[in-house]
Amino acid sequence: QVQLVESGGGLVQAGGSLRLSCAASGSIFRIKAMGWYRQAPGKQREFIARIGSPENTGYVDSVKGRFTISRDNAKNTVYLQMNSLKPEDTGVYYCNLWPVSEAYWGLGTQVTVSS
Repeated sequence: QVQLVESGGGLVQAGGSLRLSCAASGSIFRIKAMGWYRQAPGKQREFIARIGSPENTGYVDSVKGRFTISRDNAKNTVYLQMNSLKPEDTGVYYCNLWPVSEAYWGLGTQVTVSS
């Protein structure tokens, strides 16, 4: 059974940076496109970024130029480098397959950006 464990969240001031990590168990990681998703307070979970295998990427418009998704297949890990963070980036960040598989949601990691 594949498990996804997110880490790297925290509290940061606006304009700061964080790097999130998503560690995946299971060989499925290497052949699947992966994505990062965000659930802001009081809102539905939304797509943020995706990376294929091979490594083509895509982003929601609100994070283009600020966030970078990458993966290390040797470590079964996908990353989300977040720069120039804004208060509206606050939320719980999750990784999952892309498109999502409901069976693979983890606990997420909280990101809070203060103004």
